[in-house]
Amino acid sequence: MTSVPLPLHAHTAGQGFPILCLHGHPGNGRSMSVFTEHLSRRFWTLAPDLRGYGRSRTEDAFSMTDHLPDLEHLLDRHQIQRCLVLGWSLGGILAMELALRLGDRVSGLILVATAARPRGNHPPVSWQDEAFTGVASILNRIYPAWDWNIETFGKRSLYRYLIQQHNAHAYRRLAFEALEAYLTTSRPAIAALSQALQQRYSRLDDLPSLRVPALVLAGAEDRHITAASSEETAQALPNAEWHCYPNVAHLFPWEIPEQVLRDIDDWLVRHPQVSQASIMGME
Repeated sequence: MTSVPLPLHAHTAGQGFPILCLHGHPGNGRSMSVFTEHLSRRFWTLAPDLRGYGRSRTEDAFSMTDHLPDLEHLLDRHQIQRCLVLGWSLGGILAMELALRLGDRVSGLILVATAARPRGNHPPVSWQDEAFTGVASILNRIYPAWDWNIETFGKRSLYRYLIQQHNAHAYRRLAFEALEAYLTTSRPAIAALSQALQQRYSRLDDLPSLRVPALVLAGAEDRHITAASSEETAQALPNAEWHCYPNVAHLFPWEIPEQVLRDIDDWLVRHPQVSQASIMGME
């Protein structure tokens, strides 16, 4: 294992106060576009491909903690002294880790479908699940959001655990962002996540030290990281607001993007300190 920072490829857009957007597993920076396309109208968004994902390639084994010096190096490279961090799933775990590591450099947290002690209730995966998922994914890439494919294969595939609202917007995101992210996730990245899960990762006891404003968003039908574990995280954070959306699952920002983005905008308006450029004399 190595802790030498890996220069991360990052998707950047907009200008103004920086928002660091961290993707999940499998994922890449592009899969955060549901957030960055909206937020970059007012802010400077940076969505890196994490180590072992997308264009931040490595064939070397690493641990989950190696993501942190990579992200610190990214902030230093862009001369960012303070930023808001938005993380989805694995990205939310790393957002909390980064806040614990960097203190005043993180102004606030937006945590999406994530938890400091992640728990899931995903049922066993059968070969039929995998077969239907493969067919659904290929057809969806060729004919995005095709109703026949959604009804025939999509709703019988593993997508039924990732989304509840099988709408066109979600399937277009699955076609153009999820499939690419899956295909560009490396074996070392899969191994690093598996190792962390086997070690029963938990940072719940450390969260009371994070006093920055936090917005915690969850899907009521999330089978990968349950809404209960997200709520537990929100309760442990001293200054958190929690929203749980009904009839959506782990990929709920792709199911109900307008609602999610409205709630983020509202939270930003009510917590202007998270997007201010200075704190304690830092610029």
